[in-house]
Amino acid sequence: MLFKTYGSAVYGIHATTVTVEVNVDAGFKFYLVGLPDNAVKESQLRLLAAFKNNGFKMPGKSVVVNMAPADIKKEGSAYDLTIAIGILCASEQISCHDPEDYMIMGELSLDGKLLPIKGALPIAIQAQKEGYNKFILPIENAKEASIVEGLEVYGASHLTEVVNHLSNKTLLDQQKTDLSKLFSLNFNNSELDFSDVKGQQQIKRALEIAAAGGHNVILIGPPGAGKTMLAKRLPTILPPLLIHEALETTKIHSVTGLTNKESSIVCQRPFRSPHHTISDVALVGGGGQPQPGEISLAHNGVLFLDELPEFKRTVLEVLRQPLEDRVVTISRAKMTIDYPANFMLVASMNPCPCGYFNHPEKDCVCGPGVVQKYLSKISGPLLDRIDIHIEVTPVAFSDLTTKSNSDASNEIRSRVVAAREIQSVRFNSVKMINNNSMMNTKMLRKVCVLSDTCRELLKSATDKLGLSARAFDRILKVSRTIADLDSSKNIETHHLAEAIQYRSLDRDGWAG
Repeated sequence: MLFKTYGSAVYGIHATTVTVEVNVDAGFKFYLVGLPDNAVKESQLRLLAAFKNNGFKMPGKSVVVNMAPADIKKEGSAYDLTIAIGILCASEQISCHDPEDYMIMGELSLDGKLLPIKGALPIAIQAQKEGYNKFILPIENAKEASIVEGLEVYGASHLTEVVNHLSNKTLLDQQKTDLSKLFSLNFNNSELDFSDVKGQQQIKRALEIAAAGGHNVILIGPPGAGKTMLAKRLPTILPPLLIHEALETTKIHSVTGLTNKESSIVCQRPFRSPHHTISDVALVGGGGQPQPGEISLAHNGVLFLDELPEFKRTVLEVLRQPLEDRVVTISRAKMTIDYPANFMLVASMNPCPCGYFNHPEKDCVCGPGVVQKYLSKISGPLLDRIDIHIEVTPVAFSDLTTKSNSDASNEIRSRVVAAREIQSVRFNSVKMINNNSMMNTKMLRKVCVLSDTCRELLKSATDKLGLSARAFDRILKVSRTIADLDSSKNIETHHLAEAIQYRSLDRDGWAG
């Protein structure tokens, strides 16, 4: 007898439906075909034990399991349940009503218990697109999959529960999730706030500009000046995630198994802070079975690289293309996978190995040329892709002991959101551009029109600092964001002057 069940294969952050065809006929062998990897092939042994321990049996006949399309590699143990139901139905040990309505996925333990899978959200989205009405999967993944509208999601903890449901004996409870309620409960529940930071008004201003325009930032300052403290609070002033942004971000976290089982959807902008010993593959993504890297996990959020010069040069250089294209392409002999990587890069560094170059009170003990050698660990092309360079000075004692409160994150976010709304209207008819930092050259010339006075100021700064064409464009983008924060239609001289100040590493004072 021939019976078909339906599962899904995840490549990148997208899923492809896999039809599991099971044919039971005369003979004695078990055949599993359709380009399965070792984990899929081992399902036969898991099924043998799970069947025996739950009153079922592997048919004493020829069993052929074909996973179509056969030219796509099937990886992982998530097909156990799909194959198991196919075998039980094809051997007529159980009956299944309306099998074509169901997407079925899950890993089986030897006692029949269902174990969680990766990629439940992309699978659910694809199932809904292709017209499947119901999705059975491990109960740990049910909440995540249930955020997809138009799909009935059933979470099960054991093989027998799935069998009873499909046989209409004991039905599983449908998992339902109110997405809007989930967002309201989980948005901005961070304990971090900008009001905790004493002093550093200039740095807060720079980070507000960065948040308003989606600009990359590097903070340069001595140890203990507050660079990490400020960076960790940046997500609290970013605009709230939109629904489509949250779904895309959750898909990335889902395929890596990092989804929060309680909230099921990423409601806050990610903040990723990898250690400086990270490899280039772990940062960008890849591997034998390609997985998203840290820059994709930071999609729609912040990637914080603390102590930037301590990262390996090869690791830093792989950032250059994603910073421009906002996507990571991983190529293999038989496939090419794209991972989104639209993140804000926030980096921090000491100005020199001892940390006290240009310090107002302490003397730098680094020898001649050491400062320049230290800074040269970061290539010029990478620095050009960072819009805002800001010096972080030590906090004065008077600021540390003051009782006056600075702006809270909510107040700063309201200004950031207002600026983003101006940009949203500006780029409403332009695809793939959501904020000022994403402007291409054509849009930049159209949006950032300068007066004669502004042109003279920018020419003078370019000649003095020796700015590259890319750094020139960065200044224009930042000045446009500053004007948006002022609700100014045009870029004025003081907007441009402030943007030029945020190019610290282009100045002669950093020559060492």
